[in-house]
Amino acid sequence: MKPLLPLLFALTLISLCRIECAFARQSGDAEEQHLQVGVLANWGYRQAEERWKPMMDYLSARVDGAHFTVRPGSFEELNTALGAGEIQFIVTNPGQYLFLSNQFPLSWLATMRSRKHNGTTYAIGSTIIVRADSDYRTLYDLKGKVIAASGRHALGGYQATVGLMHKLGMNPDDFFDEVKFLGFPLGPLIFQVRDKNIDAAITPFCTLEEMVQKGVIRMEDFRVINPSRPPGYDCQVSTQLYPNWSFAASEEVSSSVTKQITGALYALTPDDPAAIQAGTLGWTAPISQLKVIQLFSDLHYQEQETSKWGQFLSWLEANRKWGILAGLLFLIATFYHLWVEYKFRQKSDTLVETERQLKRKAVQLERLHSAAVVGEIGAGLAHEINQPIAAITNYSEGGIVRLKRQTQPDTEMLALLDKINQQSERAGAVVHRIRGLLKRRETVLMNVNLLSLVDESLSLLKLELDRHHIDVRTQVKGEPYFVLADKVGMQQVLINLIKNSVDALSEMEAGHHGQIEVRLQFSDDEARLQVIDNGPGFDQDPDSMIASFSTTKSDGLGLGLAICSDLVKEQNGQFQIRNNDPVQGGCSAEIILPRRPPELRP
Repeated sequence: MKPLLPLLFALTLISLCRIECAFARQSGDAEEQHLQVGVLANWGYRQAEERWKPMMDYLSARVDGAHFTVRPGSFEELNTALGAGEIQFIVTNPGQYLFLSNQFPLSWLATMRSRKHNGTTYAIGSTIIVRADSDYRTLYDLKGKVIAASGRHALGGYQATVGLMHKLGMNPDDFFDEVKFLGFPLGPLIFQVRDKNIDAAITPFCTLEEMVQKGVIRMEDFRVINPSRPPGYDCQVSTQLYPNWSFAASEEVSSSVTKQITGALYALTPDDPAAIQAGTLGWTAPISQLKVIQLFSDLHYQEQETSKWGQFLSWLEANRKWGILAGLLFLIATFYHLWVEYKFRQKSDTLVETERQLKRKAVQLERLHSAAVVGEIGAGLAHEINQPIAAITNYSEGGIVRLKRQTQPDTEMLALLDKINQQSERAGAVVHRIRGLLKRRETVLMNVNLLSLVDESLSLLKLELDRHHIDVRTQVKGEPYFVLADKVGMQQVLINLIKNSVDALSEMEAGHHGQIEVRLQFSDDEARLQVIDNGPGFDQDPDSMIASFSTTKSDGLGLGLAICSDLVKEQNGQFQIRNNDPVQGGCSAEIILPRRPPELRP
């Protein structure tokens, strides 16, 4: 047994070592950091991922406990992601780096060496491109033209050109007619120039040559404004050159990880697949950003204060949900205020109209009271007159009967008595109608023949019409039918309207031939009755006369236009008056009554 003890002890030690190693590996895996690197997607998101993914794999293999992924984005997207802590590193131009370093603590780890231009670290600038067949030769020729750029914060895509313009004494704010910022990718900038949608495009250094190399455009179709080609460089540029892209880390990254990343970047060789895919010869120590700082100073970026509108937009971008909620509340409050104001005005108009109706009813009550007094007097007078008229009728009828009993009646006497009887009956009918007019009663709707109503009204006023030598003409259009109306009330209205026309025509100068036309028009759903004269018309607005109970005469039946309007409205009709055209002269009064419902028609 003793020889077996050392063997068992050795096996136990080996097992413990294996368990400890496995636990260490599991702990290392559990503590692996997932780090995101934001990169500027100047050629689009997909191209940025393809370009920088090998670089992320390279770093993941050389930094212990870390896994790197690429996150492409625009200037604004990278700014937001860095502020929200969603990315820990950023690969971008020095212009954006300086802009972000003023807001967030960043550590500059390395500067990229361009794979072109003999590996220079100065590879950022602007190229101003126009069509080769255009008349634009210098930057001055672009005054008042439309240009496009990738973005306002793009160092090579816009800011370098603005710096050049400042040196030439130009103000970019009013030099161009319009500056369009199209964002990424960069290809559409060149295509917009080619298609003559814009006059010129500001593109990053070498954008034109890269698109020619891809075969999407031809070099001979374009021209570079203010061109220069520094010794050792492969592309034309319009401005001075600035340091290349930088690799920066946020303060959240530990110093140990930062050191490993820096070492891995410096160790990258030009023939490494990650370097080839990224288009770089490798990385070098951060170079001076003095030129960029001077450019920003010239552009007053350091001294520029954010406007209140800019602060509001920034807050809105950072608090989009609250901004939308505030906007909705503002809209709701605005609509509520407008609704309350509308209801207030509606109530106010209702109160004014109610007060107007009360005044109208008061005047109407006063006039109805006067009409009632006149009616009582007239009724008594009509009763007294009706007695002798009835006696004359009876005596004439008795005389006719006695003459007819004679064998040889006196024909002349018989004819005379017959005329006396007819006139007495006519006088009795006139008295009866006058009593009906003077007696105001409740509205009673019945079948009314408007033609007969017009004839009766004209017969009552025949003497007055003849006295003033006024011609009356009646015109009927359509197939006549009965309407559902108050016969007495309608006759009161019609007599009042004709009497108003007679009074107006009687005041005209001598020699004026007065005319009154009564028109009846029957349609499928309504009947229209119009009284038209050629008198002087109204001096005031006819509608205001109805509302204010104005009158242009001192006598009459005591029924004003307002009462006429109320009488017609009580019968579900419409009443309106208006002046005729100046050539014809006079005024027109119109009554519109609905046709009886089908179930009440004969």
